[in-house]
Amino acid sequence: MEALINSSLAFWLGLAVIVILILNNSVQFVPQNMAFVVERFGKFRKTLTAGLNFMFPVIDKVAYRVSLKERALDVPSQSAITQDNITLTVDGVLYMKVLDPEKASYGIDDYTFGVTQLAQTTMRSEIGKMSLDKTFEEREMLNAAIVSAINEAGAAWGATCLRYEIKDITPPKSVLEAMERQMKAERDKRAVVLESEGERQSAINVAEGQKQAEILEAEAQRQQQILKAQGEAEAIRTVAEAQASALKTVGDAANTEEGQKAMQLDLATKAIEAKQLIAKESTIVLMDGNKTEAGGVVAESMAVVAAMNASGAFSGQGGNG
Repeated sequence: MEALINSSLAFWLGLAVIVILILNNSVQFVPQNMAFVVERFGKFRKTLTAGLNFMFPVIDKVAYRVSLKERALDVPSQSAITQDNITLTVDGVLYMKVLDPEKASYGIDDYTFGVTQLAQTTMRSEIGKMSLDKTFEEREMLNAAIVSAINEAGAAWGATCLRYEIKDITPPKSVLEAMERQMKAERDKRAVVLESEGERQSAINVAEGQKQAEILEAEAQRQQQILKAQGEAEAIRTVAEAQASALKTVGDAANTEEGQKAMQLDLATKAIEAKQLIAKESTIVLMDGNKTEAGGVVAESMAVVAAMNASGAFSGQGGNG
């Protein structure tokens, strides 16, 4: 009886172990950003994605575990010859990602090795199409060409290249020394150009300042002359207006009887003064005794003044006879 119980217990224990093993092989927990490639009897069956998955035990098995994360692959440094026969040492870093786990498992034995080798060969090929200066100036174009070549070939491998970055380009020591001399000469040239440009601008500024000063000075002189001329014209105008006003006043007064008498008196006074001047210059003065009235005296005086003007007596040129 005891033997029967032991055999029954062993049977159930064995059955439990078998069930556990079957469940363990039929249930698969796939981590995030991972993919399991399942084969049945050695042939591709399906791809298990992240989460809980089931498969048939014994006949199905996980053949490949593929990471779907983005990976950074270091591309080893390599030598490349430029179009102008300069040997460069170039290295870079490649960022790639698996898009199709089936192709990545069966399309190539090691897709990371294949992508790295393709990046190196493409780098050498692209650098061979460029001169030394272009390799430094057109890194973006070089990176884009490598990415394009990897993606074209990597389509059959289920992988894609996201980007490629050149880390360093190292030319030979002799080329580095020549480049340093060239850069130094270029810096010296720019310094000389900037210095001469500064001197030229300074001279222009000084000349412009002198020009503006001369213009302002000439403008000031012109304004001064204009103001002076306006002042003189205003003075002449004022004098002329005063004289005109005086003549008008005299003329208005002469139209009256009192004015006529005043004029006669003034003319008589001037005639007497003229006779006195003649008397000083000459010892003989002829007078008409009959013309003793004021009108006669004035008329005679006016005649004497006219004669004196004609003979130049007022200028001191007359004779003493």
